[in-house]
Amino acid sequence: MTATAEPALHDRLMALAGRQIELGEVRGAAAADPVNLPMIRHWADAMGDANPVYTDAEAAAGSVHGEVVAPPAMIQVWNMPGVNRDRGQQSTPVDDVLRALDGSGYTGVVATNCEQTYHRYLRVGERLVPATRFAGLSGPKKTALGEGYFVTWNVTWYSGEEPVAHMLFRVLKFRPRERKTTPEAREPYPLRPAVNRDTAFFWEGVARGELRIQRCADCGELRHPPGPICPSCRSADRTHVVAGGTGEVYSYVVHHNPPVPGLSTPYVVAVVELPEGVRIVGNVVDCPPEEVGIGMQLRVTYRQMDDELILPMWVPQES
Repeated sequence: MTATAEPALHDRLMALAGRQIELGEVRGAAAADPVNLPMIRHWADAMGDANPVYTDAEAAAGSVHGEVVAPPAMIQVWNMPGVNRDRGQQSTPVDDVLRALDGSGYTGVVATNCEQTYHRYLRVGERLVPATRFAGLSGPKKTALGEGYFVTWNVTWYSGEEPVAHMLFRVLKFRPRERKTTPEAREPYPLRPAVNRDTAFFWEGVARGELRIQRCADCGELRHPPGPICPSCRSADRTHVVAGGTGEVYSYVVHHNPPVPGLSTPYVVAVVELPEGVRIVGNVVDCPPEEVGIGMQLRVTYRQMDDELILPMWVPQES
């Protein structure tokens, strides 16, 4: 839904966007490290990708590639700035637009689109250079998170002069809603899960205090997140089991910034490995973030977020 922003502010933002579009494609700094096997190995392990063409030189030599190659989905990894985000980073045509939106009160951000195209596999030793092209600014729009602008840009990665991958990325920069202080005015929780024919059974279970895991009705394989087709036998017949409600931290992040509507920072988002053999993403609560660690034993809990929504979360087992 289209909203109405201050005309002068809107005009300034659109004029800035126009100037950034005219800059065209702007090349950034080369990756600090070339494509390398240790990073490929860590990434494949974290993602559970056991394809030997990524890590086994002998197996890769017998493949169509003839050598070890990098998983295409790693493309963003090679130019990530690391912990010190300012070191070696060059500005892009997007930065000024994001700063202008921040300065105008559009401080919230959520990614809405990421579409990647891979032209070929990357080989060990290649060093990538990203190039960013600002694509557009649209808005203001009224959304469930607040009024905001959609910001779109494209990144092309080059090996030498050859483009090897492309990405369209879009975020919504929004003004977070002000919180009401009257206790009786309970606003709807702004982050609603997507409930559809594939996921409805899960949320019906949550409402009943059950952690349900989708199960293939033919081969019996469990899978999460839910989907329409069994990745093992391709059957579309599915049922579910009720998990025991325990798990352990497989990996986690502590979110500090940017602000997220409905949540107070810092908070922990973890990938929780269940004894049933699947992993599920959820918040770890009732525990200081600095006490969360890999392998921490957890149990599920259910939190009433508003008058209608209940979310599964995780607490330490000993609590």
